[in-house]
Amino acid sequence: MDGHGRRPQPILVVLLFVLAARALSSPDADVLLTFKATITDASAALATWQPESEPCVGNVTKWTGAICDDDGSVVGLRLENMNLSGVIDVGPLAALPRLRSFSVMNNGFAGTMPEFGKLTSLKAVYLSTNKFSGELPDAAFSGMGWLKKLYLSRNQFTGSIPASVAGLPRLLELGLDGNQFSNAIPEFRSKELKMVNLSNNNLEGSIPENLRKMDASFFAGNKGLCGEPLQVSCSSTSSLPSPSSSSSHSSHLVLLLAIVISLLLVIVVVGFATRSRSTKNCDLRTQKNLKTTKGNKEETMEEGSTHSTTSSTGSNARRKAMKEPEQGRLIFVKEDMGRFELQDLLKSSAEVLGTGSFVTSYKASLTNGTYMVVKRFRNMNKMGKEDFDEHMRRLGRLSHPNLLPLVAYYYRKDEKLLVTGYVAKRSLADLLHSKNKQMIDWSTRLKIVKGVARGLNYLYEEMQMLLVPHGDLKSTNVLLSDSFVPLLTDFAFLPVMNQSHAAQFMAAFKCPEYRQHEKTSKKSDIWSLGMLILEILTGKMPSAELQKEKGGVDLPSWVRSVDREEWRSQVVDSGMKATAQGEEEMLKLLQIGLDCCEEDPERRCELEETLDRIEALKEEGTGGDVSLIDID
Repeated sequence: MDGHGRRPQPILVVLLFVLAARALSSPDADVLLTFKATITDASAALATWQPESEPCVGNVTKWTGAICDDDGSVVGLRLENMNLSGVIDVGPLAALPRLRSFSVMNNGFAGTMPEFGKLTSLKAVYLSTNKFSGELPDAAFSGMGWLKKLYLSRNQFTGSIPASVAGLPRLLELGLDGNQFSNAIPEFRSKELKMVNLSNNNLEGSIPENLRKMDASFFAGNKGLCGEPLQVSCSSTSSLPSPSSSSSHSSHLVLLLAIVISLLLVIVVVGFATRSRSTKNCDLRTQKNLKTTKGNKEETMEEGSTHSTTSSTGSNARRKAMKEPEQGRLIFVKEDMGRFELQDLLKSSAEVLGTGSFVTSYKASLTNGTYMVVKRFRNMNKMGKEDFDEHMRRLGRLSHPNLLPLVAYYYRKDEKLLVTGYVAKRSLADLLHSKNKQMIDWSTRLKIVKGVARGLNYLYEEMQMLLVPHGDLKSTNVLLSDSFVPLLTDFAFLPVMNQSHAAQFMAAFKCPEYRQHEKTSKKSDIWSLGMLILEILTGKMPSAELQKEKGGVDLPSWVRSVDREEWRSQVVDSGMKATAQGEEEMLKLLQIGLDCCEEDPERRCELEETLDRIEALKEEGTGGDVSLIDID
């Protein structure tokens, strides 16, 4: 009541509340709330977006879908799989000067293309699997000079591919598949294109020269397209002048100029290398240490070196390095994990878990008794820091019962540290092939296969922008919990790995299509899954995965060489016990593995079909509870 006995007007109370809330909120919060008001949130997926709160506290996200930078700024929105709908108005987001990525994949948004030209600082736009429609204005992406990744897949867009898309100078990845685009494919300006998926549209004409080395699946489903990499001749248009022929003379000049520049660079690099020998000691100041335990001996391992160091001079240099700002710090990508400092890891006692083809893993013990795994990578130089940060944040947002989550990372130009939780059971490879391997029954092996397939399917749903969502699926990258729940690790690293190193060591590059044509695709992961299924059921090490190991077997060829009637006696691991019903299920799974390992990717199973077939298999008929017998 006021002094006259009257109640305050409700509208005044609301207005005062809103003004007070806005006074406490950040500018970013105001912008996001304005944007939220323009869309429909039927499932209350954005319930955490409240006026009295902040979207970010440092780099920790408080509002669902917000991506936060270290200073608390919103640098990205990831509003995927939230049942959001309506017509998007990106106008309010222009007030977020640091916004770099925007994703609303797998929702129900409709209408024409949002006016992303207003957001000139964006580096990534993901609109796949919605209901957007209509022709794209030719200037839809004009002025977006920083845009590197654009995904408009599985919508209802029509008309020609806009010139503003083809003219993006920094474009790396483009997904226009599953629409109704028509007419010819334009010449793309960017020299850094890694992937352009134009499949399942109405495009026609010759594929431009700078796209001809890409996978043929990116152009499938366009009846009017011809030329490489499709096996369709353009003979009917051979009389027409080629777009590239008119510039052949200038191309030769460019080539000659490139050779001259290369020679000059060699001279400069040689001179610089000579000079750098005298400054080698300065570089050592930036190295850090990891204390590693081998037996009862503790060593201090310098990051970036392979020798132990105990000199007082080296210790002083490391202590000094810890104080230098350029050393950086751990960046956490999991909100629900406890925080610790890089120094906590570097100073802790660490057991070497293993040294692989491009990673060394350490088990580090923190002061609170928690174990973490620190992986040191030396071949993650494919991306610059900004793109690397964005990719790591995306990995950190992945959450599935069959994925080992990334907790934090540390960036350095020549070396990266990735931090995950510790899984005591070690890997599936240890279980199947170590000296003290354990004999696992049918029920447990099927449980592992189902978990692996579910985890892989989740990666395919969440990482649709990647040509090979896992990239390195093999038994050494499947960890097992105490209850034998499989956890996939080292996934989605292909975009950040050096190409030459990836081609030499990663599982996806062992597939037939890479061996024959030096090409990979989403079917490459399915081939890896098939190999893993055969390895689990036979207990034999596949030669395609571990070629340097003794006893490796070409599993698909070997299984196919045996009559199906003899699979149970000749192929299936002899120690795996099951009833007659279970044995029949085993044979079904063997067939699924073979179908995933078809030489021709077009004949290879799709992942959804594979998952459905695996889920239909029964675990009963195992002859009792899970039985684990140690074998000396």
